[in-house]
Amino acid sequence: MRTQAEEIHEQFSDQLDITVEDVEERLDTLVNEYKVPVEEARRSVTNGYLDEADMERDDLGGGGGGNERVEIADIDTAEQWVDLTAKVTDLWEPRSDSIAQVGLLGDESGTIKFTKWAKSDLPTLEAGQVYDLGNVVTDEYQGDYSVKLNRTTTIEELEEDIEVGDDTVTVEGALVDIQSGSGLIKRCPEEGCTRVLQNGRCSEHGEVEGEFDLRIKGVLDDGNEVQEIIFDQEATEELTGIELQEAKDMAMDALDTTVVADEMETDTLGRYYRVTGPTLGRYVLVNDLEVLDDPVDAESALIKARSI
Repeated sequence: MRTQAEEIHEQFSDQLDITVEDVEERLDTLVNEYKVPVEEARRSVTNGYLDEADMERDDLGGGGGGNERVEIADIDTAEQWVDLTAKVTDLWEPRSDSIAQVGLLGDESGTIKFTKWAKSDLPTLEAGQVYDLGNVVTDEYQGDYSVKLNRTTTIEELEEDIEVGDDTVTVEGALVDIQSGSGLIKRCPEEGCTRVLQNGRCSEHGEVEGEFDLRIKGVLDDGNEVQEIIFDQEATEELTGIELQEAKDMAMDALDTTVVADEMETDTLGRYYRVTGPTLGRYVLVNDLEVLDDPVDAESALIKARSI
């Protein structure tokens, strides 16, 4: 807790008259009195100080004494400030005037989507060029991680090439668990933010009117090891046959969104699947799906899988 407080204090010490003890007290209240997870508490305290200082998040930079230099495949947490050496493998047309560039970055470990904001006033990235990117921030949507280039990002063009790795894998097994946070969910509607709401609150923007979405966070067991997987809306609809509007109608009729996940469990648990997609931290994001057998009892499926 003390380390978290010191890092937040360092970010705001030039703008606000606060002490490390002040920050630590706020964190302690959220974590120990209100049982808020540490990372969420840190975001909440940071957002509060941003409002007090009339600052934007991009003004903070990484803070905390420097960033870790990571490979793309190691990115598995949102809102982390990191440094990358990566090649621009693809660019496409932005859908919003607020975005200057959007595309894919790649290194030996795989690829990741990037967004460069128009207001950041950064140099234009060229397809096929390798860059050293300092102070980029990670983000997550449906288990798919990305990085954002902001006004504090540094960009250095490098005279080298990178052999971009293929992070697509194929796994199969019995679907033995559907995790919390699956089914009909709501995401933050703020531009550039797709975080899942918790009790109507976004950890970044507070109370908002969320937008409905579908996803499944599941676990495949092949008898030797387990693999966590994520189905986005399209893949979830293919897997379950339940489309977004139908899920919303189900929840409205029952006055309870959990009925959607319950229905999905009934139709999918215990079946065998083969899925293909990129690895995103500990997850595989499902792009392709194949059903390998007929429905069976989930417990029997698990016993069968572990006997292989």
